[in-house]
Amino acid sequence: MDTYYVILYSGRKTTKGKMKTSYQYKIKPNKQQVEKIDQTLEKLRYQYNYMLAQRFDWYEQNLCAVDKCPLICHLPELKEQPNYYSQKASLVQLKVDRPWYKDISSQVLQEVPKKVELAFDKWLTGDINGKKSGRPRFKGRGQYKTFTYTQFKRHHFVANKITLSKIGEVKVIVHRPIPDGLTIKTVSITKKADGYYVTLSLDDKTVPTIKPDFNPNNIIGIDVGLIDFYVASDNTRIAAPKYLRKAERKLKSAQRKVSRRKKGSNRRKKAIQKLGKQHKKVADTRKDFHFKTANNLLKKYDVVAVEKLNIKGLAKTRLAKSIHDVGWSQFTTILGNKAENAGLKVIAVNPSGTSQDCSICGHKVKKPLSQRMHNCPNCKANLCRDLNASLNIKARGTHALKAQLMSS
Repeated sequence: MDTYYVILYSGRKTTKGKMKTSYQYKIKPNKQQVEKIDQTLEKLRYQYNYMLAQRFDWYEQNLCAVDKCPLICHLPELKEQPNYYSQKASLVQLKVDRPWYKDISSQVLQEVPKKVELAFDKWLTGDINGKKSGRPRFKGRGQYKTFTYTQFKRHHFVANKITLSKIGEVKVIVHRPIPDGLTIKTVSITKKADGYYVTLSLDDKTVPTIKPDFNPNNIIGIDVGLIDFYVASDNTRIAAPKYLRKAERKLKSAQRKVSRRKKGSNRRKKAIQKLGKQHKKVADTRKDFHFKTANNLLKKYDVVAVEKLNIKGLAKTRLAKSIHDVGWSQFTTILGNKAENAGLKVIAVNPSGTSQDCSICGHKVKKPLSQRMHNCPNCKANLCRDLNASLNIKARGTHALKAQLMSS
């Protein structure tokens, strides 16, 4: 058996007076269980592609280009549109026609039409904000990596063992216990480059509260960047670690090995696995840095003010690689989750003009990105451009926090 290391992910979300959090543990399935998990993922992939093809077939047959229709045309007989409920009902007959699908839990199988529904709806109608996604793609071999048990009972997870339907009792590396009072809602099994993980989605019925000794005046503003990961209003700064840049040589070497191997060969599969491990190592190291940085900030300050950046827009520029490397979006998410868990605050402010406005007198000093010093002709202030921005962020965060406290 291989030895796996523990990687922790924890995120929290508040909905209607409840807290949703997730704990992820490394699992160590035996050889037979690994085979069952892999077979389950492949069968689910086939079914996902089949149901997606049903959707596309209906869409193509009932599509009519209004600007190209002749004056006299034959209207085809419209077929019933496949939806979540009709495709879910077809799973009963699926197990009759293909008995090998009986080896998959019904809960797991019913998640497939739900995924297809979400992917298809995001393409045609968009999400809750109306933003549409691209045309859904069929999943190739090895691209379906997660399945979920939508109902789970707590007594199936005891000590370091978890019982999964149709798979059996699997050993779990429990690096931290689940707190009392949390209810397990769903359980997901994920295959990653370095092994298998179980993610527990938990419900905490207690409403999050601000800690008793919360001090709204103990606030700091941070300005994130590419050279310095952040510059804070207390004149502290942390250099950007650039994990991807440092690992580029190893990643290129691993990618070349994949390219040289024959497609479909075992050597290519091993090379792909090694490449995946290299990428995962970079991602895990970056996440660990984000957790530690957020933790250090929240140890000293009760309120952290950050800019509400359009990171997706910035990631489309020529600086995309560096922006993905620093991982601002992941950091702000982790910072917000940790602050909420600790009863602290993270305030997102408007980023417009934080670098141009003088933090002392408010005078606008236009300067290009290459100019790293802020020199104000009005009040003669001379300081680092990023420090000036962090002071403006702190001031805006203080104003926004006061408005929140007055309204609550």
